[in-house]
Amino acid sequence: MMAQTDHADGEPQPTGSRHALQILLGVLAAVPLASGLYGMLAGAAAWPFAQDEVTATLDGEFRFTNAFWFAAGLVVFWAIPRVERRTGVLRAALGTVFLGGLARLLAIAVHGVPHPVFLGALFIELVGAPVLLVWQARVAAASRKSDREHQ
Repeated sequence: MMAQTDHADGEPQPTGSRHALQILLGVLAAVPLASGLYGMLAGAAAWPFAQDEVTATLDGEFRFTNAFWFAAGLVVFWAIPRVERRTGVLRAALGTVFLGGLARLLAIAVHGVPHPVFLGALFIELVGAPVLLVWQARVAAASRKSDREHQ
């Protein structure tokens, strides 16, 4: 892993694994931003299930939940510039995504296999989020080590 160096303004310069993590987080954070906004505006009727199954209660809960999904994307985007220092907020956001995956597993146990789009989401939630958390922890540790070496 490459050492992290500083810009003249004291901000960390993206190098190696840190920069790759920032790019991937940016790409992945675009998903909850776009789909959360879409879900808030279009409601449950826009998603892949029978239209006659959409009630006012389901639609309201769907829009409400998508507001949190949208906010999670904003939080991750906020963390990206200082990804090595935003451990707590990333743990909270990605841990919530993981918890959502567990809830999705419960839904599968109760109602069966969902639309394939949601199976892909399940993989990202249960596998991708923990991988990103481990990766961010390593980037944070490398940053702390680099900071100690430069003191």
